[in-house]
Amino acid sequence: MGMEVEVGGSSESDSKIWEQIERSESYLVCSMFEEAASSASSVLNQLRDDRQAIATRDDIQFYDMLESTGMVLVQALNELGRVSEILNELKQSFSSVAAIPLQVLLTGACFQISQSPSGVRKFLEEFLSKWRLVDERYVLAGAEAGVDYVEGCGGHFCLGVDKYLDVVEVYVMKLLGATLNDIDFAISWVEKADLPEDRRQELLRRLHSLHSMKATTLSRGSAALLADNKQAHSSNLKQQSTFEGSPKVLDDNYPLNGGKTGKQAVLKLSKRVTPCLWWFRTINLKLGNAQVAISNGKIALGCLILLIYWIFRRRQTTLKGIVQRQALNIKKAMVDLWQLAFSYQVNPLAAVQSSPVPLRGGQR
Repeated sequence: MGMEVEVGGSSESDSKIWEQIERSESYLVCSMFEEAASSASSVLNQLRDDRQAIATRDDIQFYDMLESTGMVLVQALNELGRVSEILNELKQSFSSVAAIPLQVLLTGACFQISQSPSGVRKFLEEFLSKWRLVDERYVLAGAEAGVDYVEGCGGHFCLGVDKYLDVVEVYVMKLLGATLNDIDFAISWVEKADLPEDRRQELLRRLHSLHSMKATTLSRGSAALLADNKQAHSSNLKQQSTFEGSPKVLDDNYPLNGGKTGKQAVLKLSKRVTPCLWWFRTINLKLGNAQVAISNGKIALGCLILLIYWIFRRRQTTLKGIVQRQALNIKKAMVDLWQLAFSYQVNPLAAVQSSPVPLRGGQR
């Protein structure tokens, strides 16, 4: 009789817990992420602490409760932007890392790897180290001796090979290989891990392939960078040879000594500036006792004035004709305007004609 009451109480408790889980899922669907996270965390704490319910509750149903609630918690924290807290929250909500449902663990780890990979490595290593391969399945360490290693786990002491290797895949390929780029350690870990031999060889083959691909990419990048540097160096050498081909100045006054880099720099600078200073040189002319200094600039200016005068003389007739035509056009326009202004008819007798005298009433 007491057993029936206990089962009935357990069934009633299960219904209440499922109601709370459904409520937290409704919060998540309605984008009430803070409420969903708080509700899911409360349910997980209740399931962890209710040891008597664990003893009487069906293991599969209890595991479903943990998985459903854990998924709500992980997704709510992800939506709240608290990705870095996911794994810590799971460790606090479960009595052990191995007690976390596998789907919840993988989802939380993938979320955190994509945004905040710090802490994921230690977390996954702790989970993987708690399982041993026994008779083609993974058994929780200590469970084969009858030790209740995981409190609140509901007797979930076994894990299939495929499920365990799903975690290995995330740890080795996604975290170590792709994210942290620690392929050498990943290869070493796979070689020492307790894995089926065929799966071990497959992982090693993929890791070596990934290592070769990254090495090839790195070598190509280095070769491209070396080619760019070589091209830039060649361009600098061409520029230097071009500058050194300029008119030489100051070679006799400033001979180069062994490693005098300062003088070399001054000499190269003077060679580059020399062509620009040609216009400012002077020509000294000596006429008897008088000496006249004429700069190249003045000579160039005089030549320019002569050139302008010569062009003006050549074009004088043309310019004169253009001016005359413009003057004639203006004169013709003024005459036409004057004729138009005084072209109406005028009566020459209008000024001498007297206005008519009105008739008086007394005259006949």
